[in-house]
Amino acid sequence: MAGETVTQTKWEGKACVELAIPTAQEVWPLVEDFCNLHKWLPTIDTCYQVDGILGQPGVVRYVATTTTTSSNGNEETMIKWAKEKLLMIDPIKRCLSYEIIDNNIGMNTYT
Repeated sequence: MAGETVTQTKWEGKACVELAIPTAQEVWPLVEDFCNLHKWLPTIDTCYQVDGILGQPGVVRYVATTTTTSSNGNEETMIKWAKEKLLMIDPIKRCLSYEIIDNNIGMNTYT
């Protein structure tokens, strides 16, 4: 046995995963549904149309979420809200633009 070379088999492994990533075509119906943000963004309590024609530039939505803060053992609940106006929507390019027209969270001239 002297002079024999011992070869060890190298460890081999393989891992595969298939990720189910939504396509733009699957996501766009959620995004273009401007007044139903709460359906796909779980931190939003409510979102609904307050003015204009649904799906058209000029439509205004009300969006609100509830936050709870705690300091010195006291909890304070606050409803943060905004009114947002759809400025443009392009289903071909799958993009939209909106501006915050009123809110209680200190956002000014946000588009």
